[in-house]
Amino acid sequence: MKDKILQEFGRVFGNAEGAQAYFAPGRVNLIGEHTDYNGGHVFPCALTIGTYAVARKREDRKLRFYSMNFNHLGITESSLDDLTPRREAGWTNYPKGVIWALGEKGYSIPQGIDLLLYGNIPNGSGLSSSASVEIVTGYILNNMFELGISNQDLALIGQFSENNFNGVNCGIMDQFAIAMGKKDHAIFLDTADLSFIYAPIKLEGAKIVISCSNKKRGLGDSKYNERRQECETALKEIQQGMGIDTLGDLNEEMFERVKTAIKDETRQKRAKHAVYENQRTIKAVQALKDNNIALFGKLMNESHISLRDDYEVTGIELDTLVEEAWKVEGVIGSRMTGAGFGGCTVSIVKDEAVERFKEQVGAAYQAKIGYAADFYVVQVGAGPCKL
Repeated sequence: MKDKILQEFGRVFGNAEGAQAYFAPGRVNLIGEHTDYNGGHVFPCALTIGTYAVARKREDRKLRFYSMNFNHLGITESSLDDLTPRREAGWTNYPKGVIWALGEKGYSIPQGIDLLLYGNIPNGSGLSSSASVEIVTGYILNNMFELGISNQDLALIGQFSENNFNGVNCGIMDQFAIAMGKKDHAIFLDTADLSFIYAPIKLEGAKIVISCSNKKRGLGDSKYNERRQECETALKEIQQGMGIDTLGDLNEEMFERVKTAIKDETRQKRAKHAVYENQRTIKAVQALKDNNIALFGKLMNESHISLRDDYEVTGIELDTLVEEAWKVEGVIGSRMTGAGFGGCTVSIVKDEAVERFKEQVGAAYQAKIGYAADFYVVQVGAGPCKL
């Protein structure tokens, strides 16, 4: 892959002299959805698919961007003196946002760059292609200009750029999972204080299968910000009678005692999901430690039901993928992953059932939805690197 992208860089930008190649993974969240902005736990892992990049410093302040995934757009030009988000700038708002965020945090980027990207994450799938682009950009600039930023801080800078430059009120999970990824491990992260442990993913005799619904969605225009607002309002209502900082501070029993403080039934359901999902995530990581993969799968299934009924972020495409997965013998657990409203599901499937899973779920999905889903058997990968 390194040779391929360097060759393409040379073709697009005239030569590849002085150019360097990099990679940042995508991520999948195994359990703990919509908990990351509610002060709860998440359990994502980095993948071996992600964003490849080639970059080179320029002598001027120009920024030139090219994506092999959108090659019909050609080179998009900008400048270090014009770091403002523009709709017509499309995907380049993500790398530009990171350059802007570094400036906001007091880091100097004195020269422009030529940047080529190639992603093998399905676009709009919910496997964090945008966060992967942010982290690879931050990693490149950190490396090229010797900024001395830790990977954990690169995650925070990526989140800051997505929140404040691109207007998506995302939590920290995506950028953190990508920046801090470790091969064959998932990250058990407490989003309230960013404390984390690496938990080995030992799936003897089973694989992680991503099912991509191929329903395109944009986070910014989805109901994501609305769900976040509902949870923040519910938290304020609970705080009037109880000293907590986040919904993640509550367990199930505590929530059941105080839920009547939430004046609206819909907000009550949203808060219930945030609390119960956080507790499910804690139990799921323990189940993995105890080598109880069946319990882990059961908790994944319960997570999907909560996302469908209490949080209402699934939709017919994701529900079809999950409900058909549950019918396949050899499926240990299946749930939507990511923000919802399209994107992907994650399933743990016994080795001998993987092909049957793809055929059976694929056929049922095509029949019901009218177009095909795509399936990816994925491995747990490491964080960003120079190739």
